[in-house]
Amino acid sequence: MPELPEVETTRRGLAPLVVAARISRLTVREPRLRWPIAPGLNRDVAGRAVKALNRRGKYLLLEIDDGCLVIHLGMSGSLRYLRQAEPIGTHDHFDIELVGGAVLRFNDPRRFGSLHFTLEPDSHPLLCDLGPEPLGAEFTGDYLTRLCRGRRTAIKQLLMNGHVVAGVGNIYANEALYRAGIHPARPAGRIAPQRLERLREAIRAVLEDALSAGGTTLRDFVGGDGRPGYFRQSLAVYERQGQPCRRCGHAIRRRVIGQRASYYCPGCQR
Repeated sequence: MPELPEVETTRRGLAPLVVAARISRLTVREPRLRWPIAPGLNRDVAGRAVKALNRRGKYLLLEIDDGCLVIHLGMSGSLRYLRQAEPIGTHDHFDIELVGGAVLRFNDPRRFGSLHFTLEPDSHPLLCDLGPEPLGAEFTGDYLTRLCRGRRTAIKQLLMNGHVVAGVGNIYANEALYRAGIHPARPAGRIAPQRLERLREAIRAVLEDALSAGGTTLRDFVGGDGRPGYFRQSLAVYERQGQPCRRCGHAIRRRVIGQRASYYCPGCQR
C-alpha cells in the first residue's frame, strides 16, 4: 500500500497540473528513505521542464528534459500538489518546487518510499525486470497459464511478484482471488487454464473498480488533491476476518501466506 490503483489515481490527478511546468528546485529535508536520496540531485533537475507523468507498476515516472525522476510511494507515502507552499509537516520529506510557486510535496510517515534520477528509465534496476501491466494487452490468460505451469508457489504469492505482473499488491490480490473463487494458498500449477483466465479478468475488474473509487484508503493514502480513496467500502475479504461473506455467509478467514496477511472465504474459494 499504496498499490497500482492508488499510484495511478495520483498520476491522473497530478498530470494535468504538472506537465509543461518547469522545476525551479528540489528541496530534500530527509534523504534517509528506503534508499538514500542522492546528494546533489537538485543539480540534475533544477530548471528542467516536465514532459510527462507516467506510471510503471507502483512507480511514478516524472519525465523531464534529459532524464526522469522515479518516485515510489512506499507503504504510507503520498505526493500532493500544493498551489503554494504550506507549513512543513513532520513527515514531509521532499518538495519538487515548480516555477510560479506550486509544489509537489512528498509525505511518508514510514519512510519506505524513494526518489531516484535516471537518464534511461527502461534500464533502471527498479524497472527493467517488471512484468506486464495487469491492465495492459500483454497480460493475457495464456501468459498467466505459462507462468503458472509446474509451479508449486501459492497463487497469491505469484500475483504479488512484480516480475510476473507489475503492481498487484496485497489488497487487490486478495480481492481478485475472491472474485475468481480461487483459494490464495492453492499452488499456481494446480489451477486450470479456464480458472486462470477468470482470475485475469478478476484482476482487471477489481483494479478498474478501485480506480473508479479513487483507490483504497486504509490509513494514510491520499491522492494528489489530498482526498482519500473510497474503495475500502467495497472490499469483500481484505481485513474482514470473522465477518460474514457477502456471497455465502461463511466467516472470512485470515492466514499468513508468504509473510503477508491473506483473507479468503472458505465457502467460495477452493
